Amino acid sequence: MGRLTVGLAAIALLLAATTAMAEDVAFDLRIERGQVPQEQRLIRVKQNDVVTLRWTTDKPIDIHLHGYDIEKKVVPGAVSEMTFTARATGRFTVEPHIGAQRSGGHAHGKPLVTLEVYPR
Repeated sequence: MGRLTVGLAAIALLLAATTAMAEDVAFDLRIERGQVPQEQRLIRVKQNDVVTLRWTTDKPIDIHLHGYDIEKKVVPGAVSEMTFTARATGRFTVEPHIGAQRSGGHAHGKPLVTLEVYPR
């Protein structure tokens, strides 16, 4: 039983250290004429960071963060936030919804932003 206690304590310390290294990061993103400025199209964060994407727009748009399956309606004159913990690593795009399909789904437009989540 002593080994189990030591093992559990080691796991708890490792989890605490990983969580302590995670950061809260925020990005202000403006969509104008259906695009985000070139210098804002790539966002890099680390796994377990708490990420907030704050969106503004010049015309109404529905957007979707793939991989995390988060959708938001963004309207002029307001800030819409997407907040999530970046648990999954990899590359994920945020794309606009551009209309319904006959199957009942929706089509996506050209990616607005690519989110890269790197392992800690």
